[in-house]
Amino acid sequence: MTGHITIVGLGPGGREYVTQQTLDAIGATRHRFLRTTKHPSAALVPDATSFDDVYEAADTFADVYAEITRRLVDAAGEHGDILYAVPGSPLVLERSVAHLRADPRIECTVLPALSFLDLAYAALGIDPVESTVTLIDGHEFATAAAGRSGPLLVAHAHANWVLSDMKLAVDEADGDEPVVILQRLGTPEQHIVHTTWAELDRVVEADHLTCVYIPHLGSPVGHSLVRFHELARTLREQCPWDKEQTHQSLVKYLLEETYEVVDALQDLDPEDASTDSALIEELGDLLYQIEFHATIAEQEGRFTMTDVVDGVHDKLVRRHPHVFGEVIADDAGTVVANWDAIKHAEKGRTSVFDGVATSQPSLSYAYHVQRKAAKVGFDWPDVGGALPKIAEEAAELSDAIADGDQARMDDELGDLLFAVVNVARHLDVEPEAALRAAAHKFRRRFEHVEQLAAQRGVALGTADLATLDALWDEVKSKE
Repeated sequence: MTGHITIVGLGPGGREYVTQQTLDAIGATRHRFLRTTKHPSAALVPDATSFDDVYEAADTFADVYAEITRRLVDAAGEHGDILYAVPGSPLVLERSVAHLRADPRIECTVLPALSFLDLAYAALGIDPVESTVTLIDGHEFATAAAGRSGPLLVAHAHANWVLSDMKLAVDEADGDEPVVILQRLGTPEQHIVHTTWAELDRVVEADHLTCVYIPHLGSPVGHSLVRFHELARTLREQCPWDKEQTHQSLVKYLLEETYEVVDALQDLDPEDASTDSALIEELGDLLYQIEFHATIAEQEGRFTMTDVVDGVHDKLVRRHPHVFGEVIADDAGTVVANWDAIKHAEKGRTSVFDGVATSQPSLSYAYHVQRKAAKVGFDWPDVGGALPKIAEEAAELSDAIADGDQARMDDELGDLLFAVVNVARHLDVEPEAALRAAAHKFRRRFEHVEQLAAQRGVALGTADLATLDALWDEVKSKE
């Protein structure tokens, strides 16, 4: 321990809501700090250092809380005993207090105080226990209120952009749901407005003493995703086919749905919004496969969909330090380099090939293996070094064919394909996509050959190669 902090709350409004215990602690402590002077009772803490400058300088609220904690811990270490005063109650939605209480370098004494909650419940005329009101932080409304339809009491609604973000978080709200905006409770300027969800961010100028009461939302935040998650559980429990599936049996469906998403992406036309419907459908099918695997794991007591979502969320935050940290990355190349370095450190990998999925299609597998080796310098400087390898491998394949050695033919054909992939990589061409496009082109042309043959009475099954070649050349020339 390096110091002691007495943490007090200034209540929700004027001096009449501040306890005598808090006033005694203020008078007994020489070194005083205020989270903010923007509070009706801030003047009760004389000669205090405020952290208003931190709010003005920091980019995020997380940065604010971290900086306040750092300064207070340093002050406690320097002076031994300090006082920290916050609006309302220290134990109600006070992140800086939570940080301090968790810090092992200091000892905290938290004095009880009246919060805005009591005044809000009195103004609303409700019993929060019987009404089962959920307290939500306005900054985290989209996630904290997920799956809830009310009643909700939303604190930290200090700006109209917070109110706007709350509205955007509920896609399926009707707009006429009633809400109550409560401002400056416990002060002579107390203001209570009854309005609707549609008008939430339009009827008042929100300030630091604003909260919102939502009796009921027609559709809760995240309603669609919660409903979809419950559907996956129901099907797993009640559908005979779904009951029989395992992680292994679903692999083929996962691959099929993934390829169908790729098809929908390739068919997407930026000028034609009607092409979105196919992509929406295929993305939904793929999402169900993910839900299906998570539901199976949940039944087995291994992990849940929450673990999946939290895992990828936290990973993305860690691997984007240029967004959520202090790392500077001004171009995509730097972002990728940082990503790879962080990923390598997280995984504790010993080979450049660790993490390359061996189950992916062979062309993609070859491409990614080559790319990994190239990152450590094992590569031709340009396509001029890779291109001659195609002729070299083709010659070796010809020799194997001449010898009639099947095992060697297999080996040399693989080398030839690998060399082609290497050329594609140097040309910045994705080989899987290039081969797929070539297959589509062949299919399209041959379908035209079939049409011409039918028009001219040519039976494809019995026509000689010269006839088919002539039809093919005719189709090709028209393209």
